[in-house]
Amino acid sequence: MKRWLVALLVLGLSALAQEALKVGVVVSATGPAASLGIPERNTFLMLQEMLDRTGGVAGRKVQFVILDDASDTTQAVRNTRRLVEEGVVAIIGTTTTPASLGMIPVVAEAKVPMISLAASKDIIYPVDAQRHWVFKTPQTEELMARAIVADMVARGVKTVAYIGFNDAYGEGWARFFEAEAKAKGLQVVASERYNRTDTSVTGQVLRIIARRPDAVLIGASGTPAVLPQRTLKERAYAGFIYQTHGVANPDFLRVGGKDVEGTLLPAGPILVAEQLPGTFPSKRVALDYIQRYEAKYGIGSYSTFGSHAWDAWLILKPALERALKRADPAKALAAFRAALRDEIEATRNLVATHGVFAFSKEDHLGLRFEDAAVMVRVENGRWKLERIFR
Repeated sequence: MKRWLVALLVLGLSALAQEALKVGVVVSATGPAASLGIPERNTFLMLQEMLDRTGGVAGRKVQFVILDDASDTTQAVRNTRRLVEEGVVAIIGTTTTPASLGMIPVVAEAKVPMISLAASKDIIYPVDAQRHWVFKTPQTEELMARAIVADMVARGVKTVAYIGFNDAYGEGWARFFEAEAKAKGLQVVASERYNRTDTSVTGQVLRIIARRPDAVLIGASGTPAVLPQRTLKERAYAGFIYQTHGVANPDFLRVGGKDVEGTLLPAGPILVAEQLPGTFPSKRVALDYIQRYEAKYGIGSYSTFGSHAWDAWLILKPALERALKRADPAKALAAFRAALRDEIEATRNLVATHGVFAFSKEDHLGLRFEDAAVMVRVENGRWKLERIFR
């Protein structure tokens, strides 16, 4: 009888040790940011299938717990609390800047590492007591504003106008773009805002056109970024129109149609991976992701947003492997989460689809400008490489 009980106990402990590592995922699969969040969700579904086939990480099964925040900050925070309570070892997400900012106090209080899929530098800087737990994969508006202004200067632009979202994303872009523009001698002649759900920006566009800028930057993301550009075209604006890397997905091209022809934007190199020179560091990894994604979801379906999710996993997987050597999440979840945070921060020279990541205690993005940004033009409904900064 005693041997039988011991055997049952051993089996029970073994099963506990093999309990799946839960990784929480929050994305905007519905709502105004759905064109960004859907490829992120699809990437995690694809990863789950791959991990189920290969046995997970270091012999441990991995389970992605994927929740939709409906492009709403309150729902993103609610989802984050739920994931913490469910015992996830880390959280990846969410899609938008305002919602990611809302999640930070929750993960910091619970001491759960988080990798955001949103753009703003404010998500990871400065690395204070709260952002100690937060990392991210998309390029910041500061990094991409540098690319836009460099391109404007090369094209002889002297005066610029800005119109962006009336939220943390749009305000962050306004701050960094206007500072970079002024530093490079460009005159900012107008700065306007609109809401993601607005159906008209005629007033804002008329004020911009009245100032006759050489170029206009639209600080928006997803399909809502089409509205100002369409309105500018309807009002016969003939200057350069720039968008942010927040529009680098097929839905922007589909919804924008002829109105977004000629758009200039900075993007992660994966957007034009096939056009990159063979020596570009992220080309091979980017093409591998594209091949996998399109094999599952169709030719032409990939976007830079899904690859931000892929990059988050490329960072998290080796960090999990290293953390499992330091702590057992089944016995000491808090200790494991802390070890995992430290191992994420220890990431160095990790080649991903958007560049080469090298985190530090002061830098929780870790991307170099010359590896992480290229300039792209929309030409005949497709992305065309315009400029490399290496």
